[in-house]
Amino acid sequence: MTSLDKPTEDTTADAEQEARAVTEAALFEAFGGMRGMIETVLPGLLFVTIYTVNKDLHLSAIAALGVSLLLVVVRLVMRDTVKHAFSGVFGVAFGVVFAMMTGNAKDFYLPGMLYTLGLGLAYIITTLCGVPLIGLILGPVFKENLSWRTRNPGRKKAYAKASWAWGLILLAKCAILFPLYWWADTTQLGWVLVALKIPPFLLAVWLTWVFLAKAPAPIDVFAEMEAAERAEQAERERKAAAAE
Repeated sequence: MTSLDKPTEDTTADAEQEARAVTEAALFEAFGGMRGMIETVLPGLLFVTIYTVNKDLHLSAIAALGVSLLLVVVRLVMRDTVKHAFSGVFGVAFGVVFAMMTGNAKDFYLPGMLYTLGLGLAYIITTLCGVPLIGLILGPVFKENLSWRTRNPGRKKAYAKASWAWGLILLAKCAILFPLYWWADTTQLGWVLVALKIPPFLLAVWLTWVFLAKAPAPIDVFAEMEAAERAEQAERERKAAAAE
């Protein structure tokens, strides 16, 4: 190895490490990280725990909805982003309303299960249509918007692989939960659902990180637009100076 080779390898390694760090940060922002997972699991865990103890649908539902609202308030007080907490509130609220309307405690979980099924199908269908959903979700986070569709084929391929992973994992989860909805009781379904909240999610996020870490770097379209605006401004200034 020559002295000229070493800096090149170091630069490549630094670039790869920076790309991995950017990918990790983007995934953390998009999916909420550890705190987002806690906010996703806690309401359902509280519901099934209370229902297991006293079989009181109303108390279980109110407690789940209450803790969801509390999580939103905490984020507001801390001036943090509330999108993950708000999505949890809406999910729990739909479950509460549905269970109260039918009087069946298992229906607390049904809206979330239907959402999971729909999301899994969306990942598969959008990928088959050439617009993988994970790319639509992460594109703005990486500041590349939809540039990966036509200008970055390697990145589009990575998004397609990640979307297939998300879709198949979510559909596999549904294949477990929907039979339990019909055959198991509320507590059995609830505990299995709580157990399946985090592991499939972590697997999908990890696979997404693996695919994107090996993909070409995103094209920062915002930086391109800013550079174009600066160039136009400089050109206008040059023409104005020449006219004087």
